[in-house]
Amino acid sequence: MLSSFVEKVQKSLSVFVPRKHALSYWSEDHATTTGHELADDVMKGYFAVLAKKGLETRRFIVGLDYLTDPAFLGLLDDAWEEYGFRQKGTLVVPCRPIDLQIILEKKAAPASR
Repeated sequence: MLSSFVEKVQKSLSVFVPRKHALSYWSEDHATTTGHELADDVMKGYFAVLAKKGLETRRFIVGLDYLTDPAFLGLLDDAWEEYGFRQKGTLVVPCRPIDLQIILEKKAAPASR
């Protein structure tokens, strides 16, 4: 079931057309792209994700390669359980923003020897 969700996310992300070069994998500006708008700061190969838990919300720009990361897939599974396939616009995952940031930084960090 999760693989079906990931396939739907990947297909829906193919409609993003980059307009500006993203400077990093995350953005603190979470209010700009909710609903059906396309983000101005999302370039090809990336997608926007809102991490939302209670009143804490933060928007991240995430590379498509995270769609194979087990920790990120766990968040997608949580999103499916929480929201089902009803989500439209920016993908929302039900976690604290710091938890998503830790997942993104862990994968981005070079492997230690």
